[in-house]
Amino acid sequence: MRYEGRIFRPPSEGRSYILQATIGCKHNACAFCDMYKEKHFRVRHLEDIFEDIEQAKRAGYRPRRVFIADGDALSIEAHALKKILGRIQDTFKSCERIGIYATAQDIIEKGQDQMKMLAQSGLGIVYIGLESGSDAILKKMRKGVSAEQMVQAAQIAKSAGVKVSVTAISGLGGRAQWHEHAVATGEVLSEMDPDYIGLLTLMLESGTEVYKWVQAGDFEILKPEEILAETKLLVEHLKVTDCVFRSNHASNYVNLSAQLPSEKNHVLSQLDQAIQAQSFKPEGHRML
Repeated sequence: MRYEGRIFRPPSEGRSYILQATIGCKHNACAFCDMYKEKHFRVRHLEDIFEDIEQAKRAGYRPRRVFIADGDALSIEAHALKKILGRIQDTFKSCERIGIYATAQDIIEKGQDQMKMLAQSGLGIVYIGLESGSDAILKKMRKGVSAEQMVQAAQIAKSAGVKVSVTAISGLGGRAQWHEHAVATGEVLSEMDPDYIGLLTLMLESGTEVYKWVQAGDFEILKPEEILAETKLLVEHLKVTDCVFRSNHASNYVNLSAQLPSEKNHVLSQLDQAIQAQSFKPEGHRML
């Protein structure tokens, strides 16, 4: 298998076969992210993608899950993506689910009909980075999309039969906008009503705009106890139908896992206990 540059995938795809169908991220402008800065976005040739699938088969891979990378992989033209999905399923009879990173723009551009076609072709889950429910913070972070578009994208994917996993970034509003970030993110996540929610915690990566803002004194990073207070406020504003909630990424100060809404009070209690006990992951143990 051939991989160009660093490979990123959601925590839940840790044991998946990673198939690199695109290189980099088409947007690649978020102020907090350095994931694909060394790459120039392009879609790989179908022949190369199919060859990688065949190489994985010859190497003895029998994956239960396949994850299609890099960022913006859903930007691949729908009929080409349908062929990739078909080749994966034809090659790996063991495959139970195929996932992919997707931007809200990707999903909206494809629309419900094409998303339904992809679902019928084997696409099982899309991973969308909401990051924040605040339009002001999304604009500041150069996400290139509004909260309303995020909600629209989630609704399109769900109505097409594709599961939706959404990530948000704790601390993304800094000290100045932590309350706005928590409340708005909880409310927008509720409107998206995803199948999965994953919380990460902001980490400073040299070379990013946020790093430069912190160095210049224009952005204040939250302390661990402030991050947890923000998380508690976010969870208090969550009103989802049936959702797996995770805050167990390597960047998080406290690991949380729950089924919402039934275990919401348990999550709030865990946060209270961690804040009172000042029990946080050491800074040096956090990573992306």
